[in-house]
Amino acid sequence: MPAQIGIIGGSGLYDMAELTEREEISVTTPFGDPSGPYVLATLRGRRVAFLARHGAGHRLMPSELNFRANIYGFKTLGVERILSASAVGSLKQECPPQDIVIPDQFFDRTHGRASTFFGRGLVAHVPFAHPVCADLSRTAHDSAVAVGARVHFGGTYVCMEGPQFSTLAESRLYRSLGMDVIGMTNLQEAKLAREAEICYATLALVTDYDCWHPEHDSVTVDLIIANLMQNAKMAQAIIAETVGRLQPERTCPCTTALANAIITRRDAIPPQTRQDLMPIVGKYL
Repeated sequence: MPAQIGIIGGSGLYDMAELTEREEISVTTPFGDPSGPYVLATLRGRRVAFLARHGAGHRLMPSELNFRANIYGFKTLGVERILSASAVGSLKQECPPQDIVIPDQFFDRTHGRASTFFGRGLVAHVPFAHPVCADLSRTAHDSAVAVGARVHFGGTYVCMEGPQFSTLAESRLYRSLGMDVIGMTNLQEAKLAREAEICYATLALVTDYDCWHPEHDSVTVDLIIANLMQNAKMAQAIIAETVGRLQPERTCPCTTALANAIITRRDAIPPQTRQDLMPIVGKYL
């Protein structure tokens, strides 16, 4: 039975205790290997696929992640929705550590990361004005409220390159622009999920105030890990509740994101590219 829902666990969320009927499966893609094996399991009566973003033992830096392989792997497993959890720094006083933000926008500060399946003779331009699935994000928010989380709905996630944390000047600039949280991973996932017509939503787990806050002028791994351990149980509860609330059928625009996006003439697509992208574009060719 294919997995309908994908879960990406970020820093501190490397597994989920509530997963049952577990099976590990390794996936090979035209873009290389994902971060590790997917755990196919049952959660609240639904089949899910869990992937630890940074690999076993947290071995992969944000810049080293094979985002294309990770999302492509979910697609081949039958996944239609992805819930992503990740650690972030807060750029707002009103979003303290251990709060959760469900962003609805992204701002890109990365450099040259592979963030599209297209190229090699096949060109497509998907709409991305609204980069996350509104339906999935709303369900995640309602689920967070139901389990008692301190949650903020909406906001902009700055995606920086890393692995270093922000300079004070950068942190102050992002605040002056009205940004809400800062992380290193989620934008590329959102772009690729949209191209794959997979719904995508982020649970941004606040671990620190970045370096702008006068009482938090230095972000350390120890600080982040301490807050992540507190957030991890809450994140698992939110994800489980969200999975249990999701309707079987999708009615959002994510389902047809490629319908008017492919610009290349069909007979001009190279055979190898056509074959490699068949799980993504097949229904339009």
